Amino acid sequence: MKILKIDHLGIAVKSIEGGKNFWTDALGLKFEGTETVAEQKVTTAFLPVGESEVELLESTAPDGPIAKYLEKKGEGIQHIAFRVENIEEALAELKAKGIQLIDEKPRKGAGGARIAFLHPRATSGVLVELCER
Repeated sequence: MKILKIDHLGIAVKSIEGGKNFWTDALGLKFEGTETVAEQKVTTAFLPVGESEVELLESTAPDGPIAKYLEKKGEGIQHIAFRVENIEEALAELKAKGIQLIDEKPRKGAGGARIAFLHPRATSGVLVELCER
């Protein structure tokens, strides 16, 4: 498996409109608009930082994963995403090493990425996303 870089940090927010102000006003990051990923019940917004991004995540449904996260933990960092060269190879390698996967196969993510999540039980409590662009 070849990890190319930290792709983005996913931050759960109650509202992208309210949540983006710190990132844009205080830090001066550029807001690049939103995208809804219906399959994941989420609206995302990316704010580039060098070669990586901050991704704000707002739930579109009360039973969505971000809504559940906010209910349990409140706003904050929800996941870290690593860009990989080949997501299928990365998942196969991790599975062979006994790492618990949430996604056995990649699914569609924001920005046309192919994504898969590793279970936090296997990563010291951190939700890790693999993404291929």
